[in-house]
Amino acid sequence: RWTTAAGLFLLIVLPLCAQKRRDPLNPLEVDQLRDAMLDPDERLKLYVKFSRDRVIKLEQMRVDPKVTDRALQTHDILQDFLTVYEELNDNVDMYVGRKNDIRKVMKLVIEGDTEFQSRLRALKDAANADPKEAKQYEFLLTDALETVDASAEDHRKTLVEVEEYVKLQKKKKK
Repeated sequence: RWTTAAGLFLLIVLPLCAQKRRDPLNPLEVDQLRDAMLDPDERLKLYVKFSRDRVIKLEQMRVDPKVTDRALQTHDILQDFLTVYEELNDNVDMYVGRKNDIRKVMKLVIEGDTEFQSRLRALKDAANADPKEAKQYEFLLTDALETVDASAEDHRKTLVEVEEYVKLQKKKKK
């Protein structure tokens, strides 16, 4: 009995696990990131741009009268935004770990954080108009807001740390 139940469970679960996750980046964006692999400033600028593109796409979709499944599309675009934004954070951590001088681009990242916070809050405020629809993506929107809020604080701290590290390196050279 137990073996049969386990076998049936595997037959049902394995195909679900094997399904491919949707990549939030299109092939052109992947190529751009690959080309910028050795340039931290360019790579981080691209991640900010791609995150912004998702937020803009979300705003455009939300006001398009032709959209039929707004809640599902909102959920999917929010997930794409969150995935790209988390990649941005991973790359910031990677470049800080490598001791790259990313002071200049961190200012752009911080500006992006402020913009994303504002736009996501506006979406949350607008979502209150239709609670039934908002219920379908409420958790993801809250997660995105919390992630951006925490990351914005981390990015400011990172900028200070990088500035201090660069100053220290300049003093050592003298």
